[in-house]
Amino acid sequence: MIDPSLIKDAGALVSGDRQESYGKPEDNLGRIAALWSAYLATPVSASDVAQMMVLVKIARSVNTYKRDNYLDAIGYIVLAEGLHANRG
Repeated sequence: MIDPSLIKDAGALVSGDRQESYGKPEDNLGRIAALWSAYLATPVSASDVAQMMVLVKIARSVNTYKRDNYLDAIGYIVLAEGLHANRG
């Protein structure tokens, strides 16, 4: 059964309190991309970061169920889509 509140709650994450703590998602993901690019010595985009964070959340969900992993994964998908769509 699909829980409609999951999508609503994930949407609130993207535009809610986290922006006060971390700034605009695209700016934060851009900072992470710059750090990862330097560490890996290869270009990484903000969109790449969002997509890889989805993979982190999927990996975490394999161990045990925690709703937060799914909420965050949906939020990162939304951010990745927005970043990708605005790229071109």
